[in-house]
Amino acid sequence: MNKTIRRASVFVLLLVLALLGRATWLQFYDGKALAEDTKNRRNAIQTYSQPLGNIVVAGSSITGSARTSGSDLAYKRTYTAGKLYAAVTGYASQAFAPTQLEGIYQDLLNGTDNRLKSVMDTVTGERAAPGNVITTIDPDVQKAGYRTLGDKKGGAVAIDPKTGRILAVVSTPSYNPDSLTDANTAGSAWKSLLGNQDKPLTNRALRQPLPPGSTFKLVVAAAALEDGLYGNVDVKTDSPIPYTLPGTTTPLRNESTSAPCENAPIRVALQYSCNNVFGKMAVDLGQDKVRAMAEKFGFDDEQQDVPVRAFASSYPKEMDKAQTALSGIGQFDVTATPLQMAMVSAAIANGGKLVSPHMVSQVTDSGGDVLQNYDDTTDSKEIVSSTTAEQLQSAMQTVIEQGTGTNARIDGVTVGGKTGTAQHGENNSKTPYAWFTSYGKSDSTGKEVAVAVMVEQSDAARSEVSGNGLAAPVAKAMMQAALKN
Repeated sequence: MNKTIRRASVFVLLLVLALLGRATWLQFYDGKALAEDTKNRRNAIQTYSQPLGNIVVAGSSITGSARTSGSDLAYKRTYTAGKLYAAVTGYASQAFAPTQLEGIYQDLLNGTDNRLKSVMDTVTGERAAPGNVITTIDPDVQKAGYRTLGDKKGGAVAIDPKTGRILAVVSTPSYNPDSLTDANTAGSAWKSLLGNQDKPLTNRALRQPLPPGSTFKLVVAAAALEDGLYGNVDVKTDSPIPYTLPGTTTPLRNESTSAPCENAPIRVALQYSCNNVFGKMAVDLGQDKVRAMAEKFGFDDEQQDVPVRAFASSYPKEMDKAQTALSGIGQFDVTATPLQMAMVSAAIANGGKLVSPHMVSQVTDSGGDVLQNYDDTTDSKEIVSSTTAEQLQSAMQTVIEQGTGTNARIDGVTVGGKTGTAQHGENNSKTPYAWFTSYGKSDSTGKEVAVAVMVEQSDAARSEVSGNGLAAPVAKAMMQAALKN
């Protein structure tokens, strides 16, 4: 064979082998990545080729699917009372990645979850009929929170302390997820929502930690009782007035100068929300002990899934004593979500034990057969002793009966709570955040609920912003809805 022809043949053979190798690589390695790429139109076509499974509240679907026209995407997602439940469902969009429960259970809801496949589906490669997500949400509690928050900017969470079932997740202002479902209109709707200064896409109940103010005093009180710094909530504390922040000349002032806060017992200090008591208490305990208690309640947990991942609430590190004192009243760099503060009240109400909060009860196949039951797999851990929990319950009841939380009183219900008004902005220059965390127990049925409410902003005058004035009425409405016979 001619030497030149032989070399050309070898070169061509190498090219063929290279092409075969590349084709093999694409088929068995890059193929999967390309198939799963979110920009691959075929994925959207497949996802919306049939109706999606549904998210269910109290036996009724709050989602649906509608037939489209003039599109290669045969169906689009629809929502019933979309604004009411947006903080629960999130959205499933033809244009954007799904969020909240829609995102977490995407495979289940579009029928690609392997648990849905029958033997025949596996053989034929057909997509299975989609499954459904059964939530723990109580529609009456959800509606009560949404209605009473109204046009305020805020968030609220309600939990059953005994089971950990989340009964409500409310965030206002909300948005209509229907506006994001259609690929033809989603872009403009998305731009409008992102440009809205009230940030309606932010889930304030789960994913916006803010200074919790005086509601954090419950955590400090729990640490003091568990540590033995004080034997019970009626023992006088060592809390002078004025109490000067250590290393400074700045006194830690109380909201009311006439309140009996000097050396006040924990009960009285919670009743009047005495800053001097809890600021000094945090310093006496030391930041490490306060942090340890906060973390037992759930602070600093970067993997707080309910199953939507909540932003971690935070108790700061490496503080000086003045900063530690401020942390004791829920200021400095302490932050919390309404979910976190509801967990604090839930643990106290449940005798010191925190049951893992969750807002999905079951996932099922299209026929209703249960694939996973989350109510059966919840775990609990002891946060404080039953004695400490009973002491704190009693003190929180005093707050409602005689203290700063009177707006949460409910006839026929034993209510315990704690108000909070957290400073906002440099030198408290902006409108404070209003907080309220509580639990309620029906005197007739023994049914219980724990609630936390945060009002970030409202139309109220600055002088009228308080946990009792703005947040407690929301919590009261949600507790009444949860505890009705």
